[in-house]
Parts: sequence; C-alpha cells; structure tokens
Amino acid sequence: MTTGTLITVAPTGAESTKAEVPALPVTLDELLLTAKECEALGAAVIHVHLRDDEAKPTLDQGRLRETVAALRGSTDLIVQLSSGGAVTDPEADRLAVLDAGPDMASCTMGTLNFGDDVFLNRWDFIVDLHTRMQERGIVPEYEIFDLGHLTALQRLLGRYGLPAGGHVHVDFVMGVPGGMPGTTSTLVSAHQALRDLPEGTTFAATGIGRSTIPVMLASLSAGGHLRVGMEDTVTYAKGRPVESNMQLVARAVGFAQLAQRPPLTTAEARGLLGVPAAAR
Repeated sequence: MTTGTLITVAPTGAESTKAEVPALPVTLDELLLTAKECEALGAAVIHVHLRDDEAKPTLDQGRLRETVAALRGSTDLIVQLSSGGAVTDPEADRLAVLDAGPDMASCTMGTLNFGDDVFLNRWDFIVDLHTRMQERGIVPEYEIFDLGHLTALQRLLGRYGLPAGGHVHVDFVMGVPGGMPGTTSTLVSAHQALRDLPEGTTFAATGIGRSTIPVMLASLSAGGHLRVGMEDTVTYAKGRPVESNMQLVARAVGFAQLAQRPPLTTAEARGLLGVPAAAR
C-alpha cells in the first residue's frame, strides 16, 4: 500500500455553467487563485479545463499555452491538461492540447455514453494520443470510465509500450451516467483488474456527485489516490453547494490524514508518476 496520497484537483471541467455554479473558476485569475489555495492545502496535480470569455469550454491554443505558463510561474503543481475537452470537441483540437507542453495530459481509454451525450474515443485516436505523448515526454493519466477500458489499456500498452516516464497511472472516473457506478464493490473489481497491467501501476479514483465520499473512502482503503474538485462535485452536502475547490481538497486531505496516508508533496508526486522536475 502506498504510504502517501496523491491529491489531484479538477477545478472546472466542461459541464457546469458559471450561471448554475457561480463559484466555478473560469477566468485565468480565478484558476490561478484556486491552484495556489489548493496547493497550499496538499494538492499536487491540477487537472485543467479552460473556458473562454463567455465561460464556455474552449481548447484555444493561445489560452492553453498561457495557462500552462501561468500555473508553472505561480505554483509547483504538476499541470495536467484535459485532452477530453467537451464532448463536442473535434479530435484534432484534442490532440493539439499536447502542443501547449503540459507535464501530463489525460487519455480516456474508450467511448461511452456520457449522460445524454456520447464521449467518443476511437481506438486510433487513443493510439495517436498515447504515442504523441511518448514522443514529447508528456506523462498520461489514463481515464477509466468503465471496466472494459482497463482491457483496452492492457492492449494499448502491449502493442505500443509504456508511457512517457515509464509509470502507468490510471484514474477511475466513477458515477458518470453511462459509466461504472461509484460504489465500493465496483472499485474493488476495478482494483483487482489492475493486476493485468504492469507491476507498480497506481490508481486514483474520482466519484461524481453523490458518489464522491464513498469513492474517496474506498480508494484510500485500497491504497489508491484521490481526485476531487468542482469538475466532479458541486454539492458539498445535501442542500449545501460547494463554496470553493479548497473545500473539497481540504476534505480529501482530512480523509487522507485519517487513513494515515498524508498528501504527497509535488516532488514526491513527480517521483511517483515519472514526471520530470518543472523547467523554470
């Protein structure tokens, strides 16, 4: 069992609107403030989606580069860009996310129903994303929305080799309508399936909405890590909206400490994930 806990904050996402969730950080200044606050509490990775001037999801290359540079200049966080974007984003724009030079990027391992939409991830697109990250030294986080995605990952690694950094890290995204449920029994099944992946593979887990706390507790008990944030959770408790990403990170840190697995520092997280030290 890992002795520390990797805590990732996913502050914005592409689904919630600013009108519905006024506390959602959508400007660069809001994102930087969130990043600094969450790093101070114990987050080591920031999973980034961007919004435009109207607070709508965007993969604008200029904004991506500006955001990566600003986060590196203001924090020591590992910067992980989402290659998923919004479900309507074309593949070419999602691949171009890598041109912004993040430390990490997400790589979703299959297509799934995503609420009323379809989140399309064709095999050839996954291969292209994986191999481009290998060439550029960008470390992937493999996003697993359903158990079959782990079989796809096994196939990917077997055919195309280990990722940049040499370490395999996955994130179980649980509770999305159309994906695997956010339950302890499902996490146990997903955890058991990791034995078919390279030795030393690590995992984090993300519980969407009301599955947030059950998934956090189950992940910690199984030696896993945590991803929290307003991308995934906008209600702190019944009838109580989330006030900030700090609130969610603080709760995750508290649970990690209760489990006697305190948050990893950013340096420790880089060592775990195979992410090189940030260039300054």
